[in-house]
Amino acid sequence: MTVKIAIKRYVPKEKEKKLLPLIRQLRILTNRQKGYISGETLRRIDKPGETVVISTWETGEDWKRWFSSPERAEVQRKIDALLGHETQYEVYTHI
Repeated sequence: MTVKIAIKRYVPKEKEKKLLPLIRQLRILTNRQKGYISGETLRRIDKPGETVVISTWETGEDWKRWFSSPERAEVQRKIDALLGHETQYEVYTHI
């Protein structure tokens, strides 16, 4: 069963330019992962700086494998350090 991951971040306007190369790097790596289906990045209209990435995976195990990978963790550490807080993750499946 597919799973959808909500990846939430607060991105201050002054940090957007520095964040983009890290996000691109993460997307390139993600696209190479077994079980990855798709992803989209959304910016919240009523709360500037609040973003969410919705990614879709074939299985929860595919997501867990990617989430646990050292290459993802390395890029994610850089993102969290730049933004000054940890990224939040929520895992969903269809009812």
